[in-house]
Amino acid sequence: MKNIAVLGSTGSIGTQTLEVVSAHPDLLRVKALSCGRNVSLLERQIRKYRPVLAVTADEKDAKDLRVRLSDLPVRILSGMEGLREMAVMPETDVLVTAIVGMIGILPTLDAIRAGKDIALANKETLVTAGHLIMPLAREKKVRILPVDSEHSAIFQSLNGEDHEAVEEILLTCSGGPFRGMTREQLRQIRPADALKHPNWNMGRKITIDSATLVNKGLEVLEARWLFDVPIERIRVVVQPQSIIHSMVQFKDGGVIAQLGVPDMKLPIQYALTWPRREAMDTPRLDFAALSKITFEDPDEETFRGLSFARRAGRTGGTMPTVFNAANEQAVRLFLEEKIGFLDIYDVIEDCMDNLPVTEDPDTDAILAAEAEVCRRIESRWG
Repeated sequence: MKNIAVLGSTGSIGTQTLEVVSAHPDLLRVKALSCGRNVSLLERQIRKYRPVLAVTADEKDAKDLRVRLSDLPVRILSGMEGLREMAVMPETDVLVTAIVGMIGILPTLDAIRAGKDIALANKETLVTAGHLIMPLAREKKVRILPVDSEHSAIFQSLNGEDHEAVEEILLTCSGGPFRGMTREQLRQIRPADALKHPNWNMGRKITIDSATLVNKGLEVLEARWLFDVPIERIRVVVQPQSIIHSMVQFKDGGVIAQLGVPDMKLPIQYALTWPRREAMDTPRLDFAALSKITFEDPDEETFRGLSFARRAGRTGGTMPTVFNAANEQAVRLFLEEKIGFLDIYDVIEDCMDNLPVTEDPDTDAILAAEAEVCRRIESRWG
């Protein structure tokens, strides 16, 4: 039995994590849950899974929830203080970081210091603070278990293999909903169009990131830290059917890949039950019906998110934070229909070109860089 805490239990990854828990009540037990604003769903989750602790973003919501759940023995906290207490609670073995944004950094560091394994779905944690996270995890002998389908696939492909034999990581990409479009066509795109991913069911922000290829860029930066491989040896390959979730090529020319139907519950479950594989009631691949799997190179000139990420990774310091924070704000503006789809790239590039870089940043410097990005974007785009 593993006891888990879920940061961001009401989002896409969080709700699917709880579906995995429901499928394996003899193996997994929920001890803590947190949400942003969806307090009604959090209340339903608390009543079903009976955690000992729950955390909301806002204290007003926490007060309301305490009244609504007065019949249950659950502590309800709020804000960053609540998230950090949740991260270190002695009742848990694994922290699932399903929360979106840089808010996940401090709780993740706290959990590692407390000896918790991390089921990592929060890209921003490694993108902006990988130089802090991975050495600390090694020091504390904590496992960082990837939840992203691509990183889980790499993790599975490396299982039992000699890391020194890795020649190249092949990170697959669906290409997003606008694969093959020109820049002129992309000027007409609206949020409703961008939220229709062809293969995956994801949250709004990640779905937009998939359309811009920023998501794949973030995954390149994340893979660099997870697997200790230079950015130059991480190649992105478009695989539109989303059947091959990623691959590893070794120095003898052999390639090991992980395949499966597009279903996030598989990597979630693998992270939670590792090193064991447990049964899953999901569709199986029918190779005869599939008939073919195709590949192509990404169009980095049109979809510039990937090239921005590589630049951020090569520069280092707080530049990945600038890239990530600028994208977060640009996506928000796009979803609010204040800027166009292609303007997302302009916002990111403006911040990367004009904001200073701090080398080897601590958490204070990382958060300060994020704040500076927000100030610049607010002053220029509103």
